[in-house]
Amino acid sequence: MKLIRVTDREALSVHAAEMIAGKVQEKPDSVLGLATGGTPEGTYQQLKKIYDRGGIDLSRVTTFNLDEYAGMPKEHPQSYHAYMQHKVFRPLQLRPEQTHLPNGTADDLEQECRRYEKHIAAAGGIDMQLLGIGENGHIGFNEPGTSFSSRTHVIQLKPSTREANARYFATIEDVPEQAVTMGIETIMESREILLLVFGRRKKEALLRLLEGEVQEDFPASVLKKHSSVTVIADEEALADVPAEVLRRFTG
Repeated sequence: MKLIRVTDREALSVHAAEMIAGKVQEKPDSVLGLATGGTPEGTYQQLKKIYDRGGIDLSRVTTFNLDEYAGMPKEHPQSYHAYMQHKVFRPLQLRPEQTHLPNGTADDLEQECRRYEKHIAAAGGIDMQLLGIGENGHIGFNEPGTSFSSRTHVIQLKPSTREANARYFATIEDVPEQAVTMGIETIMESREILLLVFGRRKKEALLRLLEGEVQEDFPASVLKKHSSVTVIADEEALADVPAEVLRRFTG
């Protein structure tokens, strides 16, 4: 695991976008695993700047999203389908056949999970997976206690996760209780992982990731077992990390 220390969220977003662009320049038909929420939003904005100045050709890229709320129509403004259309797919002019998200309103969600896994495999697997980290250590929507051997599945969201996401909804009661998410093993099969961490709210999670043991009650800890993980974190998120730990991960 490699740690890149940046000053703030903007610097984090610029660096992450440059890494994604670099992957696509290296492999024009890259399969990218994408994330939603507040953490990667700046990265997508910076990626659009690179795209607008002709610095990246996305015409052969394929994308797979980490997750989607269960029972939420694609047209709902808080669905991850809507997020991706508004903030990523349209700005970057990605064609519908290039993009994939779980269908949270499928009649049979278990079958939908199996279908999604088959689509990822058929695409050749994910070259670079973008991740954020939850305050409780979740990656994707894999909550504490999720098996490290899990594949794409339906997850019951923890109250803390629903509370963290409630800022996007009118009330917490509007936040779905379940989601369809890539499993931890699915994520770990990505050839490269890029984890973005910023802000004071994430400093405890980042400290535990860097200092703690690999345990299923803290899903992000499994990333220590991956051969190619880059963590980009800002000063606020790194505020409680001891200097000797920083040296261990930054070289």
